[in-house]
Amino acid sequence: MTDAGAKIARLIRNVPDFPKPGIQFKDITPLLGSPAGFKVALSAMMDGMPEGIDVVAGIESRGFLFGTPIAMALGCGFVPVRKPGKLPSAVYEETFDLEYGTSTLAIHVDALKPGQRVLVVDDLLASGGTIVAAADLIRRAGAIPYHVSVLIELAELPGRAFLAEHGLTSVTSVLSC
Repeated sequence: MTDAGAKIARLIRNVPDFPKPGIQFKDITPLLGSPAGFKVALSAMMDGMPEGIDVVAGIESRGFLFGTPIAMALGCGFVPVRKPGKLPSAVYEETFDLEYGTSTLAIHVDALKPGQRVLVVDDLLASGGTIVAAADLIRRAGAIPYHVSVLIELAELPGRAFLAEHGLTSVTSVLSC
């Protein structure tokens, strides 16, 4: 693990049995509370990122926290990928499976332009369902899910393989737990 990775790992708290028994929740609030740690995390998430990104899409809600400053650093716009009922205009919606249930994500139908290369940002890659759903929404809008950047990847779960099955092969993670 790199020095940056070790610093970030020290600022992530494990919460057992949340939101339900058997889930080991990765709590990033201590990281967010550390300006130096948050800065290191953002920098590490941008390391190895391909050139040519046109826009950043952050997945609700923690993807917003990382995606907006990354978009600013890249000089790109930011597109929120939200839960249903949170966006005020016409949306595309995608329902998907989680490790502990199902969920739905939405994006404004006019949020992206055809052909735009989109960086998908979230805090965690687990089973991959959330990121694949976001990528499907991006594709429905005519754009290209170009790269995925996450802070934490749960290596014991098949998330990265699931992303690859759905054409998402350009993926970086800062921490593999």
